[in-house]
Amino acid sequence: MNYKNPVITGFHPDPSVCRSGDDYYLVTSSFEYFPGVPLFHSKDLVNWTQLGHVLTRPEQLDLSRAPSSGGVFAPTIREHNGRFYMVTTNVTAGGNFFVYTDDPHGEWSDPIFVDHPGIDPELFFDEDGTVYFTSSSNQGIYQSKIDVKTGLRLSEPTFLWTGTGGQYPEAPHIYRIGNWYYLMVAEGGTEYGHMETIARSERPEGPYESCPHNPILTHRSLLKSIHATGHADLVQTPEGDWWAVFLGIRPHGYPNKHHLGRETFLAPVTWTEDGWPIIGDNGTVSETMSAGNLPLQPAAAVPVREHFETSSLAPCWNFMRSPNPDNWSLGEKESCLTLRGNETTLNEIGAPAFVARRQQHFDCDVAAHMAFAPQHDGEEAGITVYMNDRFHYELAVTRIAGECKLIFRRKLGSLWKIENEAPWTSDSIVLHVKATKEQYSFGFSSKGETPFWFGSGETSLLATEVAGGFTGVLFALYATGNGSRCESSAHFDWFDYEAAKQ
Repeated sequence: MNYKNPVITGFHPDPSVCRSGDDYYLVTSSFEYFPGVPLFHSKDLVNWTQLGHVLTRPEQLDLSRAPSSGGVFAPTIREHNGRFYMVTTNVTAGGNFFVYTDDPHGEWSDPIFVDHPGIDPELFFDEDGTVYFTSSSNQGIYQSKIDVKTGLRLSEPTFLWTGTGGQYPEAPHIYRIGNWYYLMVAEGGTEYGHMETIARSERPEGPYESCPHNPILTHRSLLKSIHATGHADLVQTPEGDWWAVFLGIRPHGYPNKHHLGRETFLAPVTWTEDGWPIIGDNGTVSETMSAGNLPLQPAAAVPVREHFETSSLAPCWNFMRSPNPDNWSLGEKESCLTLRGNETTLNEIGAPAFVARRQQHFDCDVAAHMAFAPQHDGEEAGITVYMNDRFHYELAVTRIAGECKLIFRRKLGSLWKIENEAPWTSDSIVLHVKATKEQYSFGFSSKGETPFWFGSGETSLLATEVAGGFTGVLFALYATGNGSRCESSAHFDWFDYEAAKQ
């Protein structure tokens, strides 16, 4: 049987995976979004279900000052003696830390910070009980020994390897396989020259010998639908087969641009006669690949409609930075997500009333029913297609010069313009976004009616190659007072996300 790449679509970069018995657990980066570090579970490495997030409490994660693409960088997940550890970097507040749990389906500990330089950390538990902390710092890979109970360093950071010469050697992972310690890293930056390389040693502290077949994964300079492959992690199945998860992008157009963000891909790993791993087909991968011996178990389909009927948001939803509980509620109005705008706009480094989910398909339809009656100039609520604080589109109801209006607005770097507006007299509206690979179309309707299309914007203008950063596009419900706190609340009683039928 075959499977389709990516195995986790949309903005889910820097994957790390571990196995416990027949269960696989995977984490990805989350940057300025809260909760932090999405956590997934699978029985077959192909079909993943999001359990929730690792960092769910304010005391675990301070994002109050995180700029776009700041906050939480690449995590690593590991299991040792029945305990799970997730180690990562908050580049904006605190640096490197890890949390742990005995049940990945439950709560994780408060953070334990480690005085070790760099980003992209990992924990390696050696057979003699030594715990190694390894990271990327100053164009190289550095390692120290730590006390995993306290996080205290037991040795000074020492240099391990610079990789094979590519820029930004990062995302180090150490594996004990047979008699060798393997050190695998990403090189080339998370860009079109991205690649994965590996070295090995008889000791975890080196010296490390570079693989003669490097890079073991790359799509640089190839005519492929997948690019920027790298930042990989290896895992072995109970049957003894090896697989790799890694990030990649699916650009389109010319020149290439990608807006869904970096996604999670999967490929088999084979071994050469002299004991070196090769990922995929001699270092390349495809959108359709053989599942080999994996016991494929399709995951349950995610419902199209979110009714906001439970006491907590579904795992796919995210806040911007450290959320203020006064800005949102699932209990103020029955079966509604209620947002009350504060002073912060979508153009600022702050925490607006903003609840978002990732765009995970090029072609999809999004809709939400909103009840909102702005009382004062500047009060605004609606839906945004959001890349970062400098690049986003909005369809919203607002009040301007004493008149209630429906607006479509584009924010593209230093360019900001309301592209279309119309008087609006109802306090009820269905907001629509239709996405294709090339364009977003914005429309409105009454319940059950066909949308009237009101504006459009190119997907390419929200692409990383234009907007910058490390994230991807999200669809967000939002409210703002544009400098003042809103008197009026916006109530959303449902939200639809439906991928186009292939």
